Amino acid sequence: MSSDYSAFARFYDELTENVDYSAIAQRYAQLARKYGKFGLAADLGCGTGGLTSALADLGAEVIGVDISVDMLSVAFSKTEGKKIQFVRQDITKLDLGGCVDLIVSSLDCLNHLTNFAQVGKVFDRSASFLESGGLLIFDMNTIKKHRKILADNCFVFETDKVFCCWQNFYEQKDESVEIQLDFFEKRSGGAYSRYSENFVERAYPIEDVKNRLKSAGFEVIGVFDGLTEKTADESCERALFCAVKK
Repeated sequence: MSSDYSAFARFYDELTENVDYSAIAQRYAQLARKYGKFGLAADLGCGTGGLTSALADLGAEVIGVDISVDMLSVAFSKTEGKKIQFVRQDITKLDLGGCVDLIVSSLDCLNHLTNFAQVGKVFDRSASFLESGGLLIFDMNTIKKHRKILADNCFVFETDKVFCCWQNFYEQKDESVEIQLDFFEKRSGGAYSRYSENFVERAYPIEDVKNRLKSAGFEVIGVFDGLTEKTADESCERALFCAVKK
């Protein structure tokens, strides 16, 4: 199941105001400076540009990459004047036109890919466009999060602008969660406009991800529990991978 994320782009920033992009960027920059170089970077699945902008604020030159025209439109409109270039690409066919020092991806972008083969393609393409010694840093939702947190649950969010109903449908055979988002935007006069988005996320064992990184030519420096220094395991909800191109 695919999505162009057009409806999601319309409300994404409104519904993710609690995401601390500055903290994410600072953690990524810390790892980059410790194990590689914090210079020219690419943000895969950049969405509306929250992390892209935060990385630029820390001094990086950033290429934001996303497949959604609507997400990129929002990102471009709010980051003018910063050292950021946005490009529309399928990240499984990544082509940066040259090498960068750092490639990042956040907020479970890679879980949105159709299957593990596509995740592997992102690793292979990233290796092709990283300098020797360059870093690939990304996070992924774990199997536990799919089984225990997302599962078959329903969540409701409401802001001044939109009411959102988030329904999940868990499939154990491939650790996937089908996500149905329904947005209700209040119009003048009290009526509502409804927009919907539907996509699937998949989760994979941490060891499988590490092994695929190795086969793509990376050395895995660490897998962390979110933004902490703690080593991740399958009891975590989000794993942050840091790998260096050999």
